[in-house]
Amino acid sequence: MADKFDVIVVGAGPAGTSCAYTAAKAGLNVLLIERGEYPGSKNVMGGILYRKQLEEIIPEFWKEAPLERPVVEQRFWFLDKESMVTTSYKGLEWGKEPFNNFTVLRAKFDRWFAGKAVEQGALLINETVVTECIVEENRVVGVRTDRPDGDVYADVVVLADGVNSLLGKSLGFHKEWKPDEVALTVMEVLNLPKKTINERFNVSDDQGVSVEIFGDSTQGLLGTAFLYTNKDSLNIGVGTTLSGMIKKKLKPYHLLEYVKEHPMIRPYIEGGETSEYLAHLIPEGGYKSVPRLVGNGVMIVGDAAQFVNAIHREGSNMAMSSGKMAAEAIVRAKELDDFTERTLDSYRKELYNSFIGKDLKKYKDVTHTFEEHPQYFTDYIPMMNKAANSFFTVDGSPKKEKQSRIIKSITEGKGKIAVAKDLYRAWKVMK
Repeated sequence: MADKFDVIVVGAGPAGTSCAYTAAKAGLNVLLIERGEYPGSKNVMGGILYRKQLEEIIPEFWKEAPLERPVVEQRFWFLDKESMVTTSYKGLEWGKEPFNNFTVLRAKFDRWFAGKAVEQGALLINETVVTECIVEENRVVGVRTDRPDGDVYADVVVLADGVNSLLGKSLGFHKEWKPDEVALTVMEVLNLPKKTINERFNVSDDQGVSVEIFGDSTQGLLGTAFLYTNKDSLNIGVGTTLSGMIKKKLKPYHLLEYVKEHPMIRPYIEGGETSEYLAHLIPEGGYKSVPRLVGNGVMIVGDAAQFVNAIHREGSNMAMSSGKMAAEAIVRAKELDDFTERTLDSYRKELYNSFIGKDLKKYKDVTHTFEEHPQYFTDYIPMMNKAANSFFTVDGSPKKEKQSRIIKSITEGKGKIAVAKDLYRAWKVMK
């Protein structure tokens, strides 16, 4: 292993590998360090990979990547105890090139993606923990690892070490994340025959379904559950803010079992055999929690920088784009032979002008608002289910009377002004 690299990337998830691939392809000498046995062995993702951002890095990647199914239908379920209101969009065009998104298994996909970076010339070192950044004269010049003689040097170190970035924290780029700035997600991969999956979700072999689940699935806490179809398995999981779990004294595996046993969900997963169980912290702080992104000789990308759009469940695409933009900034810095914060800051500027910065800014108050006002989950979703039950139950009552009763039931106990305020508040943070 060389004593000095152009770039050291810490973490071989989507963000880190994207950075390593782009930099190596541009001719830079890149070291990619992964603490797991292999890339993906310690990662968890809901299971959705968006096409656009990866295609900008590897054109027509779907022809060789280990993908599960192209998603042709997105469903949204709003649960009460024994009912649900549903909505969805199904588009057969999503099942054709160039596709929209795919279900994936991270253990397979991350390994393949890192292999593509290696093909471009990056050096991948697994089972190696970076214990700290080496700082000299107010500049990061390398990393210290847990290997014998493990000090390695580079012009730029890119931190892609996940939401709990101890390296970013040690450099003073961010403080300890607060419980309402992170979500704890637990997920199981359930093996199920392909034929059974196709029948239950009304799809063919080359079609997938994603289901986002709100309301009773998180027992009224801010968060969502999810159910995604793979080739011959299902991803089922649930995540809520850590602050919510602490407040309600919930254990994550109990919450996942609650989701699996819900009468609206159980028929879809019946007979599934658990092959993997995963738990992971996911950034939820959004725009206001984004840490310092650039320093002298150092940059932060992906989950370590809080790049997750919790409303649209987007994370991997933001991670890949941020890694790519960081690498492009490093290439420009290499041409100038200047790796100061001033030069590397082009990454931060480009990022805030991209869809990442704009989307995070658009939803900057959402997490805090819904955390502070749980009635959106505890009151309004059950109300919606009861209203649907009342309206669609044929009992001889005129529909106009039903509508009046439904409106009265929604405002009863709260008052019209309080309901109007809740609606306005939700509209304001989502607009």
